[in-house]
Amino acid sequence: MEYLYQSEDNITPYTSSRGAEFIQLFQRFPALEYLYTPFEKNFQAKDTVEFAQQTFWIPATLIVLYLVGIFGGRHYLKDRKPFGLRNELAAWNLFLSLFSFMGMFRTVPHLLHMVTTMPFVDTICNKSEINYGEGATGFWVMLFIFSKVPELVDTVFIVLRKKPLIFLHWYHHITVLAFCWHSYATESSTGIYFVAMNYTVHAIMYGYYFLMAINMKPKWLPPMAITMMQISQMFIGVSVCIASYMYKQSGIECSVKRENIIAGALMYGSYFYLFAEFAVKRFILAPKKKAA
Repeated sequence: MEYLYQSEDNITPYTSSRGAEFIQLFQRFPALEYLYTPFEKNFQAKDTVEFAQQTFWIPATLIVLYLVGIFGGRHYLKDRKPFGLRNELAAWNLFLSLFSFMGMFRTVPHLLHMVTTMPFVDTICNKSEINYGEGATGFWVMLFIFSKVPELVDTVFIVLRKKPLIFLHWYHHITVLAFCWHSYATESSTGIYFVAMNYTVHAIMYGYYFLMAINMKPKWLPPMAITMMQISQMFIGVSVCIASYMYKQSGIECSVKRENIIAGALMYGSYFYLFAEFAVKRFILAPKKKAA
């Protein structure tokens, strides 16, 4: 099928396999079209959404195996020498950073266009199938969701290298995996906010970790800046959850499940507290102890 790009009024929308019409960012800004592959443009989320709906046992099983593996691994390695794995860690962080940058370039401009051209309520309540879940943006949202599985490897490096494993780290990994899987399976209308923010933070964070692994730690980017980005992400996440809950309570149709809103608010709220606590202990209290 051919699509028209003359002006927004004359754009022929794409149609999802489930009958929803949606317009992609490159249709509104034709100069961007060459940056998108045909596969991205024509991505249909039906199969991957149905897969997530039918396989909640996958994240549940992975979480159990993850917890057994990391704590069992720490016990097994207690009296053994740590592995080096510096080069492997550098390569892993570089891969995740590049992947996240690509996801950021696909989702952030899409979200910004939504926020600047639509009423706020529509950006968080319209069906994901219309707002962001299909086509190129939908493809990178899908990759984001399932990338939470390989991201568990982060903890494998910590265990094998015998580095400190804090509660925030493993708690974050298991709750993000469960929440993202549920959000995708239920086609949460608020998801684009969480995906775009997380891609952005991870692009910078993993890039920073890569440079640390190769002994090129950037002096112009203090670690506290990354932590503040994470805290800001959590604040916005809580705000989006509260807004969607209030819209539903007022009788506005909002395409996000109530249990997803509650889980998201609890998750982001707990992250906000834990990241803030981490920041205070590392960047405020710790330097005073050293000075003493």
